[in-house]
Amino acid sequence: MPIPKSVAAFNRRVTNRLTGRFAGHLPGFAIVRHVGRTSGRAYRTPVNVFHKGSEYLFALTYGPDSDWVRNVEAAGQCEIETRGRIVRLAGPRRFTDPARDSVPAPVRAVLRIIDVDEFLSMHTAAG
Repeated sequence: MPIPKSVAAFNRRVTNRLTGRFAGHLPGFAIVRHVGRTSGRAYRTPVNVFHKGSEYLFALTYGPDSDWVRNVEAAGQCEIETRGRIVRLAGPRRFTDPARDSVPAPVRAVLRIIDVDEFLSMHTAAG
């Protein structure tokens, strides 16, 4: 079961404002830059990210119906700020990994505790 929506609301108002200050620079973090699918408004959402080759993987800790996930899926692309640079991503693909083998062991343990096994995978965009 993903993190409850009440926690998500608190994080959006409080925690994201704090983590947004460093999430684009530290390993394992990123800021997803996405556009609202109905509003057209630009958003910045701090997330955890795991990078391997041209693939970027996001654990869907708030579930697959989070606004940022739905916005990225609708657009088919996004940008992330990670380790001090901007990376364009495309091809969002959701999947379930009950063993959580796609992420490092320490993260796997945390995701198991909070019962998160849904992920979003994207790859670097051409150009």
